[in-house]
Amino acid sequence: MIVERVQEYLEKIEKMKDINAYIEVNKERVLKEAEELEKNEKLKDKPLYGKIIAVKANINVKGYTISCASKTLENYIAPYDATVIKKLKANGALIIGMTNMDEFACGSSGETSYYGPTKNPKAEDRIPGGSSSGSAAAVAADLCDMALGSDTGGSIRNPASHCGVVGFKPSYGVVSRQGLCDLAMSFDQIGPITKNAEDALLLTNIIKGKDPSDSTTVETPKFEKEDISNYKVGVVKEFMEVADDKIRDKIEKGIEVFGDLGCEIVELSYKYVDLALPTYYLINYVEFFSATRKYDGRRYGYRIEEVCGEEVLRRILIGKHISEKEYSGKYYKRALQARNVMRKEMMRILKDVDVIVGPTVPKLPHKLGEKLSPMEMYAYDVLTVPTNICGICAGVVPCGDVNGIPVGLQIQAKPFEDQKVLSAMIAFEKAL
Repeated sequence: MIVERVQEYLEKIEKMKDINAYIEVNKERVLKEAEELEKNEKLKDKPLYGKIIAVKANINVKGYTISCASKTLENYIAPYDATVIKKLKANGALIIGMTNMDEFACGSSGETSYYGPTKNPKAEDRIPGGSSSGSAAAVAADLCDMALGSDTGGSIRNPASHCGVVGFKPSYGVVSRQGLCDLAMSFDQIGPITKNAEDALLLTNIIKGKDPSDSTTVETPKFEKEDISNYKVGVVKEFMEVADDKIRDKIEKGIEVFGDLGCEIVELSYKYVDLALPTYYLINYVEFFSATRKYDGRRYGYRIEEVCGEEVLRRILIGKHISEKEYSGKYYKRALQARNVMRKEMMRILKDVDVIVGPTVPKLPHKLGEKLSPMEMYAYDVLTVPTNICGICAGVVPCGDVNGIPVGLQIQAKPFEDQKVLSAMIAFEKAL
């Protein structure tokens, strides 16, 4: 049974290879592992038994290339399994392959990969969003059961919205980052991309938990689905205002669904939307520059500056510049101060509501190959980066479409109230 399902997925992946969702699929290996899994009596009662999962190419899966979609690491084979991969395998899951992504997770469109852009299966002339473009496209095109992505400033939620699938970014510290190649370590979280919200809950419960090899992790109780009819649902005026009219129209209809479910809708104001992008990117540049110093051409692959793409190089050079002594106080330290201000304000507005709902991205995905300036590209992130800056949790569920292009509704909650976000996602999905 598992072997047959794997075979079907492999045939579909081959047939739909122009989507470019996967960087690496080892047919012989995955079929052999499927056969072994079918014979493994110990795993048959596990919650993920026989689930076929795709993994973003910046998460270590032993024996697969962990390229981060960059020429820098095109020949680097992962020597171990990341903590999340160990948990998947221990619960009966099968890894089908490594998915495409923006190079080193630097991008919001899925176009900066060394292996070429990923297409959006729901709107093939449009970008799928990034940086977890391949994982979202693989789920949207039904090329796996579910997938893992990583989210630094919206990298799970942005492509989930554009591709019409479900994505969830757990609170910072809920899921181990051991085995993930950092983009910005104080923002990064691994999370699920799935076909429905119930699967997002299932997968989150499997991969979460305290990990001795990641000191940022915390133990949390199992997340359960709960009744949301008494929830107070916040709507942030400024989040709605920055979104295009067509997206806002879909989100307003989505908010009505929560009212129909019995929730109280509360209007909120968040005064630091303008701080989101400069704060996020200044910290991102510095942390990314630091993370890339190990790619010096001696230990792993090639020297990154000599082979990387334009966006990766831009972040390295800016990060290097603002890390220098005479600039760090002027830019980086101020960004850290702004982060604290943003976090305090976010906690203030979340104090009296259970969740905040609103748009995920402010505009529809552009056409593949269309040239955007860096600032136009970064603008996709204005509604997703506050989640990472503030360390809170957020999920995305499909909320209709505009001329066939999917729109996702974003749901956010306080740190470690992941259960509320997942419950709201499930209830919303069922009510549609």
